[in-house]
Amino acid sequence: MKPALCLVAMGALVMDSSPQCTKQLLSERFGRGSRTVDLELELQIELLRETKRKYESVLQLGRALTAHLYSLLQTQHALGDAFADLSQKSPELQEEFGYNAETQKLLCKNGETLLGAVNFFVSSINTLVTKTMEDTLMTVKQYEAARLEYDAYRTDLEELSLGPRDAATRGRLESAQATFQAHRDKYEKLRGDVAIKLKFLEENKIKVMHKQLLLFHNAVSAYFAGNQKQLEQTLQQFNIKLRPPGAEKPSWLEEQ
Repeated sequence: MKPALCLVAMGALVMDSSPQCTKQLLSERFGRGSRTVDLELELQIELLRETKRKYESVLQLGRALTAHLYSLLQTQHALGDAFADLSQKSPELQEEFGYNAETQKLLCKNGETLLGAVNFFVSSINTLVTKTMEDTLMTVKQYEAARLEYDAYRTDLEELSLGPRDAATRGRLESAQATFQAHRDKYEKLRGDVAIKLKFLEENKIKVMHKQLLLFHNAVSAYFAGNQKQLEQTLQQFNIKLRPPGAEKPSWLEEQ
Protein backbone atom coordinates (compact mmCIF):
# COMPACT_ATOMS: atom_id res chain seq x y z
CA MET A 1 0.00 0.00 0.00
CA LYS A 2 1.44 3.38 -1.00
CA PRO A 3 1.61 5.98 1.76
CA ALA A 4 -0.97 8.72 1.34
CA LEU A 5 -1.22 12.13 2.97
CA CYS A 6 -0.22 12.24 6.62
CA LEU A 7 -2.82 12.35 9.36
CA VAL A 8 -1.73 13.78 12.68
CA ALA A 9 -3.42 11.93 15.51
CA MET A 10 -2.67 11.41 19.18
CA GLY A 11 0.87 12.65 18.71
CA ALA A 12 1.56 10.10 15.97
CA LEU A 13 2.36 10.70 12.33
CA VAL A 14 0.15 8.22 10.46
CA MET A 15 1.23 7.45 6.91
CA ASP A 16 -1.79 5.26 6.17
CA SER A 17 -5.03 7.13 5.40
CA SER A 18 -6.96 3.96 4.55
CA PRO A 19 -10.63 3.66 5.61
CA GLN A 20 -9.55 1.14 8.26
CA CYS A 21 -7.12 3.60 9.89
CA THR A 22 -9.55 6.51 9.67
CA LYS A 23 -12.25 4.36 11.29
CA GLN A 24 -9.88 3.16 14.02
CA LEU A 25 -8.73 6.69 14.71
CA LEU A 26 -12.27 7.99 15.10
CA SER A 27 -13.29 4.99 17.21
CA GLU A 28 -10.42 5.56 19.63
CA ARG A 29 -11.05 9.29 19.74
CA PHE A 30 -14.66 8.73 20.76
CA GLY A 31 -13.77 5.93 23.17
CA ARG A 32 -15.40 3.09 21.24
CA GLY A 33 -12.55 1.20 19.57
CA SER A 34 -10.28 -1.35 21.25
CA ARG A 35 -6.68 -0.25 21.54
CA THR A 36 -3.53 -2.29 22.08
CA VAL A 37 -1.74 -1.03 25.18
CA ASP A 38 1.75 -1.80 26.43
CA LEU A 39 1.48 -0.23 29.87
CA GLU A 40 5.15 -0.49 30.82
CA LEU A 41 6.35 0.99 27.53
CA GLU A 42 3.77 3.77 27.54
CA LEU A 43 4.75 4.76 31.08
CA GLN A 44 8.39 4.99 29.95
CA ILE A 45 7.39 7.10 26.95
CA GLU A 46 5.35 9.47 29.09
CA LEU A 47 8.25 9.74 31.55
CA LEU A 48 10.57 10.63 28.66
CA ARG A 49 8.22 13.39 27.48
CA GLU A 50 7.96 14.77 31.01
CA THR A 51 11.75 14.59 31.44
CA LYS A 52 12.28 16.40 28.14
CA ARG A 53 9.98 19.23 29.25
CA LYS A 54 11.94 19.61 32.51
CA TYR A 55 15.30 19.55 30.74
CA GLU A 56 14.03 22.18 28.29
CA SER A 57 13.27 24.36 31.31
CA VAL A 58 16.80 23.83 32.64
CA LEU A 59 18.15 24.68 29.18
CA GLN A 60 16.15 27.91 29.08
CA LEU A 61 17.37 28.91 32.56
CA GLY A 62 20.95 28.03 31.63
CA ARG A 63 20.77 30.30 28.61
CA ALA A 64 19.34 33.07 30.77
CA LEU A 65 22.23 32.63 33.22
CA THR A 66 24.71 32.84 30.34
CA ALA A 67 23.14 36.10 29.18
CA HIS A 68 23.24 37.58 32.70
CA LEU A 69 26.86 36.55 33.23
CA TYR A 70 27.84 38.05 29.89
CA SER A 71 26.12 41.33 30.81
CA LEU A 72 27.82 41.32 34.23
CA LEU A 73 31.22 40.81 32.60
CA GLN A 74 30.66 43.71 30.23
CA THR A 75 29.77 45.97 33.16
CA GLN A 76 32.75 44.84 35.25
CA HIS A 77 35.10 45.35 32.34
CA ALA A 78 33.82 48.89 31.76
CA LEU A 79 33.99 49.64 35.48
CA GLY A 80 37.57 48.37 35.66
CA ASP A 81 38.55 50.61 32.75
CA ALA A 82 36.90 53.60 34.43
CA PHE A 83 38.74 52.93 37.72
CA ALA A 84 42.05 52.53 35.89
CA ASP A 85 41.55 55.81 34.04
CA LEU A 86 40.67 57.65 37.25
CA SER A 87 43.70 56.11 38.97
CA GLN A 88 45.93 57.88 36.43
CA LYS A 89 44.07 61.18 36.74
CA SER A 90 43.47 61.32 40.49
CA PRO A 91 46.81 61.30 42.35
CA GLU A 92 45.14 61.66 45.73
CA LEU A 93 43.07 58.48 45.10
CA GLN A 94 45.46 56.66 42.79
CA GLU A 95 45.94 53.69 45.12
CA GLU A 96 42.24 53.25 45.89
CA PHE A 97 41.18 53.47 42.24
CA GLY A 98 44.08 51.22 41.31
CA TYR A 99 43.24 48.27 43.52
CA ASN A 100 39.56 48.54 42.57
CA ALA A 101 40.57 48.39 38.91
CA GLU A 102 42.66 45.28 39.61
CA THR A 103 39.76 43.69 41.48
CA GLN A 104 37.40 44.22 38.55
CA LYS A 105 40.04 42.85 36.19
CA LEU A 106 40.35 39.69 38.29
CA LEU A 107 36.58 39.34 38.53
CA CYS A 108 36.36 39.59 34.73
CA LYS A 109 38.96 36.88 34.30
CA ASN A 110 37.17 34.54 36.69
CA GLY A 111 33.84 35.46 35.13
CA GLU A 112 35.05 34.53 31.67
CA THR A 113 36.19 31.17 33.01
CA LEU A 114 32.83 30.58 34.68
CA LEU A 115 31.05 31.67 31.50
CA GLY A 116 33.03 29.09 29.55
CA ALA A 117 31.94 26.36 31.97
CA VAL A 118 28.28 27.41 31.90
CA ASN A 119 28.33 27.65 28.11
CA PHE A 120 29.71 24.11 27.91
CA PHE A 121 26.98 22.94 30.31
CA VAL A 122 24.26 24.61 28.22
CA SER A 123 25.66 23.21 24.96
CA SER A 124 25.66 19.66 26.35
CA ILE A 125 22.08 19.94 27.66
CA ASN A 126 21.01 21.33 24.29
CA THR A 127 22.50 18.32 22.49
CA LEU A 128 20.84 15.92 24.91
CA VAL A 129 17.41 17.54 24.50
CA THR A 130 17.29 18.51 20.82
CA LYS A 131 19.19 15.56 19.36
CA THR A 132 19.36 12.54 21.65
CA MET A 133 15.89 12.79 23.23
CA GLU A 134 14.30 14.05 20.01
CA ASP A 135 15.72 11.12 18.04
CA THR A 136 14.11 8.68 20.48
CA LEU A 137 10.80 10.55 20.33
CA MET A 138 10.81 10.34 16.53
CA THR A 139 11.00 6.55 16.85
CA VAL A 140 8.20 6.76 19.43
CA LYS A 141 6.02 8.61 16.91
CA GLN A 142 6.67 5.92 14.31
CA TYR A 143 5.79 3.28 16.89
CA GLU A 144 2.54 5.06 17.80
CA ALA A 145 1.60 5.31 14.12
CA ALA A 146 2.36 1.61 13.62
CA ARG A 147 0.26 0.75 16.68
CA LEU A 148 -2.74 2.60 15.25
CA GLU A 149 -2.35 0.85 11.88
CA TYR A 150 -1.95 -2.54 13.59
CA ASP A 151 -5.16 -2.07 15.58
CA ALA A 152 -6.99 -0.82 12.49
CA TYR A 153 -6.18 -3.93 10.43
CA ARG A 154 -6.69 -6.19 13.44
CA THR A 155 -10.21 -4.82 13.85
CA ASP A 156 -10.83 -5.13 10.11
CA LEU A 157 -9.74 -8.78 10.19
CA GLU A 158 -11.91 -9.54 13.22
CA GLU A 159 -14.97 -8.05 11.53
CA LEU A 160 -14.37 -10.01 8.32
CA SER A 161 -13.89 -13.20 10.35
CA LEU A 162 -17.38 -12.80 11.81
CA GLY A 163 -19.01 -12.46 8.35
CA PRO A 164 -20.22 -15.10 5.88
CA ARG A 165 -17.62 -17.52 4.44
CA ASP A 166 -18.39 -17.53 0.72
CA ALA A 167 -15.84 -17.50 -2.10
CA ALA A 168 -15.70 -13.71 -2.29
CA THR A 169 -15.22 -13.15 1.42
CA ARG A 170 -12.59 -15.91 1.67
CA GLY A 171 -10.40 -13.97 -0.77
CA ARG A 172 -10.91 -10.76 1.17
CA LEU A 173 -10.19 -12.60 4.42
CA GLU A 174 -6.90 -13.98 3.11
CA SER A 175 -5.88 -10.54 1.91
CA ALA A 176 -6.84 -8.98 5.24
CA GLN A 177 -4.87 -11.65 7.09
CA ALA A 178 -1.73 -10.91 5.06
CA THR A 179 -2.12 -7.15 5.54
CA PHE A 180 -2.69 -7.58 9.27
CA GLN A 181 0.40 -9.77 9.62
CA ALA A 182 2.57 -7.20 7.83
CA HIS A 183 1.37 -4.42 10.14
CA ARG A 184 1.77 -6.67 13.17
CA ASP A 185 5.40 -7.35 12.24
CA LYS A 186 6.00 -3.62 11.75
CA TYR A 187 4.39 -2.83 15.11
CA GLU A 188 6.40 -5.48 16.96
CA LYS A 189 9.67 -4.29 15.40
CA LEU A 190 9.07 -0.66 16.29
CA ARG A 191 8.01 -1.61 19.81
CA GLY A 192 11.35 -3.36 20.21
CA ASP A 193 13.19 -0.39 18.68
CA VAL A 194 11.56 2.01 21.14
CA ALA A 195 12.39 -0.20 24.13
CA ILE A 196 16.05 -0.38 23.08
CA LYS A 197 16.31 3.37 22.41
CA LEU A 198 14.71 4.21 25.75
CA LYS A 199 17.22 1.98 27.53
CA PHE A 200 20.22 3.50 25.76
CA LEU A 201 18.85 7.02 26.21
CA GLU A 202 18.54 6.54 29.96
CA GLU A 203 22.11 5.25 30.18
CA ASN A 204 23.41 8.14 28.07
CA LYS A 205 21.43 10.72 30.03
CA ILE A 206 22.88 9.52 33.34
CA LYS A 207 26.42 9.53 31.94
CA VAL A 208 26.09 13.02 30.41
CA MET A 209 24.34 14.61 33.38
CA HIS A 210 26.74 13.12 35.93
CA LYS A 211 29.57 14.92 34.15
CA GLN A 212 27.70 18.16 33.50
CA LEU A 213 26.27 18.55 37.01
CA LEU A 214 29.71 17.96 38.52
CA LEU A 215 31.17 20.58 36.16
CA PHE A 216 28.44 23.10 36.97
CA HIS A 217 28.75 22.61 40.73
CA ASN A 218 32.55 22.81 40.81
CA ALA A 219 32.72 25.86 38.55
CA VAL A 220 30.02 27.85 40.35
CA SER A 221 31.38 26.95 43.81
CA ALA A 222 34.93 27.93 42.87
CA TYR A 223 33.79 31.22 41.30
CA PHE A 224 31.77 32.42 44.27
CA ALA A 225 34.48 31.27 46.68
CA GLY A 226 36.95 33.41 44.71
CA ASN A 227 39.14 30.36 44.12
CA GLN A 228 40.74 31.17 40.78
CA LYS A 229 43.02 28.12 40.80
CA GLN A 230 40.17 25.66 41.43
CA LEU A 231 38.06 27.37 38.76
CA GLU A 232 40.80 26.95 36.16
CA GLN A 233 41.42 23.36 37.26
CA THR A 234 37.72 22.61 36.74
CA LEU A 235 37.93 23.65 33.09
CA GLN A 236 41.10 21.62 32.63
CA GLN A 237 39.43 18.59 34.22
CA PHE A 238 36.62 18.72 31.66
CA ASN A 239 38.88 19.70 28.73
CA ILE A 240 37.12 23.04 28.18
CA LYS A 241 39.18 25.54 26.22
CA LEU A 242 38.46 29.26 26.40
CA ARG A 243 38.96 31.44 23.35
CA PRO A 244 42.15 33.52 23.68
CA PRO A 245 41.76 37.23 24.55
CA GLY A 246 41.21 39.38 21.49
CA ALA A 247 40.33 36.43 19.26
CA GLU A 248 37.82 37.42 16.59
CA LYS A 249 35.19 34.86 17.46
CA PRO A 250 31.57 35.27 18.54
CA SER A 251 31.02 35.95 22.22
CA TRP A 252 29.68 33.21 24.46
CA LEU A 253 26.29 34.88 24.26
CA GLU A 254 26.34 35.11 20.47
CA GLU A 255 27.22 31.41 20.18
CA GLN A 256 23.96 30.44 21.92
